[in-house]
Amino acid sequence: MANLQSDFVGIKSPNPFWLASAPPTDKEYNVRRAFEAGWGGVVWKTLGSEGPPVVNVNGPRYGAIYGADRRLLGLNNIELITDRDLYTNLEEIKRVKADYPDRAVIVSIMVPCEEAAWKAILPLVEETGADGIELNFGCPHGMSERGMGAAVGQVPEYIEMVTRWCKQYYSKPVIVKLTPNITDIRKPAAAAKAGGADAVSLINTINSITSVNLDSMSPEPSIDGKGSHGGYCGPAVKPIAMSMVSEIARGADTRGIAISGIGGITTWRDAAEFITLGCGNVQVCTAAMTYGFKIVQEMISGLSEWMDEKGYSDISQFRGAAIPNVTDWQYLNLNYVAKAKINQDLCISCGRCFAACEDTSHQAISMSEDRVFEVIDGECVACNLCVNVCPVEDCITMEAMSPGTVDPRTGKVVEPEYANWTTHPNNPSATAAE
Repeated sequence: MANLQSDFVGIKSPNPFWLASAPPTDKEYNVRRAFEAGWGGVVWKTLGSEGPPVVNVNGPRYGAIYGADRRLLGLNNIELITDRDLYTNLEEIKRVKADYPDRAVIVSIMVPCEEAAWKAILPLVEETGADGIELNFGCPHGMSERGMGAAVGQVPEYIEMVTRWCKQYYSKPVIVKLTPNITDIRKPAAAAKAGGADAVSLINTINSITSVNLDSMSPEPSIDGKGSHGGYCGPAVKPIAMSMVSEIARGADTRGIAISGIGGITTWRDAAEFITLGCGNVQVCTAAMTYGFKIVQEMISGLSEWMDEKGYSDISQFRGAAIPNVTDWQYLNLNYVAKAKINQDLCISCGRCFAACEDTSHQAISMSEDRVFEVIDGECVACNLCVNVCPVEDCITMEAMSPGTVDPRTGKVVEPEYANWTTHPNNPSATAAE
């Protein structure tokens, strides 16, 4: 069996699956149930400082985007950080960590951007025995209007400053949680690294309004006829999260910093993809809120079986394996040629490929009178839109054409302009050599 044990910046857990800081980790009862279900770690829902209590709305807190059969694709929330007493949370964290010493317990923190506030709370957190802290610089709603959360995460100078305070007043690993609501994710990540952060976690939720009630004319969720922007998460944000993770993993100023991947992770495959992009572990929220804590058991078994099939005995063996293949557009091989092929045995004659290609693409699919669809090779530019709109898996595939094959579009033999890709001017290594 593959070894799923995780050692993330010195924080050990039996597997790389952690619950993200969110409603599922708001109290001792939830966290104990999570650990009994098999989760390797949790990031306790964000704690605030002493002072005026946090007050959450007593109405709907979530808006949703659905796919087919009401499958939850995206969740928007307007919930704030914990509204439970600071010391109650600290006592519960201490008890849980004592009872589950082999599990990772991380404490998320958000206090005003003042040194005194951080200096006051950090010793209290350290006394709990928790394994580390996560600085919540990502929350895009409610707290950001108070100068915290994403309001800090959008200013690299603040990130570096607060991270330095935390490294000064706290002895265990410091993870900085980044907001995606920014133009270039590499800048806040570089600031966290410059401040001494042991790791970054991303992405936090994306600022959003999921829908508008056309009767009350207010955004959903609606609170007494009014709505607000919130934080968007779930499967729909996974592509955004993976892009940002890859940018940090390969960025000149951020390369080497440990990454905890967050964003739409629902299956073992999602987790594996994040790990190949450089993540040391992953954090999950929406999937647990949708299917319950026991979903981690499928993640554990699925990742373990896949690793066995591939011959990986440890997650470190494939961590970052996809990074060398992530490049800028200008470095893509323009000599590569492919064509779409339709498997007539699988085709159900729905016509989606034809409609999409004829109306919005390259008019490269023909339709006969008896609704047989075929690719017109001479017009196909291999955009693969037909593959994506086809409802039958593997009915339409993209087939690469090897050098020496006649390209029907041009009537010419497919022959690379540069016989060896290593000498191609679009290849960054070739450019560097010159």
